[in-house]
Amino acid sequence: MRWYVLQTKTGGEEKLVGMIQKLLPSALYGECFVIYYEQLWRRHEQSFVHVARAFPGYVFITSDEPDSLYLELKRVPAMSKLIADDSLYFLALEAAEEEFLARILSEKHVIRLSYLATDGHGHVRQTAGPLRTCLKQVVRYNYRKRSAAVRLRLAGSEKQILLGFVLPEDIRRQLRYGKVEAPIAVSEHYQVCLSDQPDQEEDKKHLQFQPGDRVTVMGGDLAGMTGIVSKMRKHTVKLSIHFLGQQLDIEIAAADVQKLE
Repeated sequence: MRWYVLQTKTGGEEKLVGMIQKLLPSALYGECFVIYYEQLWRRHEQSFVHVARAFPGYVFITSDEPDSLYLELKRVPAMSKLIADDSLYFLALEAAEEEFLARILSEKHVIRLSYLATDGHGHVRQTAGPLRTCLKQVVRYNYRKRSAAVRLRLAGSEKQILLGFVLPEDIRRQLRYGKVEAPIAVSEHYQVCLSDQPDQEEDKKHLQFQPGDRVTVMGGDLAGMTGIVSKMRKHTVKLSIHFLGQQLDIEIAAADVQKLE
């Protein structure tokens, strides 16, 4: 099915989706949805994951029958007041635009947080997640706000969207959900905190590891994953693990790692 975009008033995106699902024959379209993105916000030494609209004022719909769909859309109150010009309020996406959005979206139409590591001087060294597929389209990085501005084409025009990311130090902290604009169910925590305050038992555990040891991550968002120890610090262990489709170097608390026999 081809992708189409409907323009509506900002803040009324979910209302329009609900009207379409209620009033239009389901045979005329496949999915009707709003695209959201996750972004990390930090306040008072705490980190929160906000979920916001990636394209305010836009609703996406897939269909094989655009002509019939357009006629039915005129029956939807939220659209009948806006549709005055086909070229403005009911636009077809190009194949490349569809492909780009499909690559970066999750099954819930959310652009998830990416992982990003730098060389310490602002140069990107590793990426995973949605950002990995569009590095050449990044206009700028805002490391303080944990976001990257990405240039893309949408319905034939140039636009910029923000993609959120986490840095290595973020995944060792407890992340909580903050403001969630998406109509999806979320838990209180985005991921379990990896302790940065080991005790004496953790010190003893740390001494058990040697470079090259194969270990399992026991806690946090990476629980259950296996990796290879590359370096030990006072209270943490640096691992090489397979994460989000690529090998990454992750430093986590020694207490959250168990050596494989």
